Amino acid sequence: MGSESHLKSPFINLLLADDDADDRLLFEEALTDLPIQCAFKSVTNGAQLMDFLHSHVSELPDVLFLDLNMPLKNGFECLTEIRLNEKLKSLTVIIYSTSLVDDVVNLLYENGAQYYVRKPGDFSELKKIIHAALLLAMDASYEKPPKENFVIEV
Repeated sequence: MGSESHLKSPFINLLLADDDADDRLLFEEALTDLPIQCAFKSVTNGAQLMDFLHSHVSELPDVLFLDLNMPLKNGFECLTEIRLNEKLKSLTVIIYSTSLVDDVVNLLYENGAQYYVRKPGDFSELKKIIHAALLLAMDASYEKPPKENFVIEV
């Protein structure tokens, strides 16, 4: 028995909002390799995301990974709607996007996202960055990070 056998494996309810089918599949595959047990759901656009959240208010996910460029409602619109809704505003939102533009990152930080993850091109980096983001999101002593720690990099 290893020295960590007494530790309980963390469990997290995770929702991914991303219109790219390949990105959703890779994300789900990466989760299966992590030492965190997850209940995983995904939605394919911003309108579907907001419908899901409004219909599951009593059982919100622990963490939402939110793509920015989606049809019907983009990630910016969804984040704003989430933060303005009393029942949704405490949801942990991690931006999950291919771009990394300073002005956009600053705006998302100001609008209440907890973290920003840039989608890596490499599968092993994807696993590392999702794992790092989930560990930060599950930290019981969580407070919004200072802006210099907003973007998660591995």
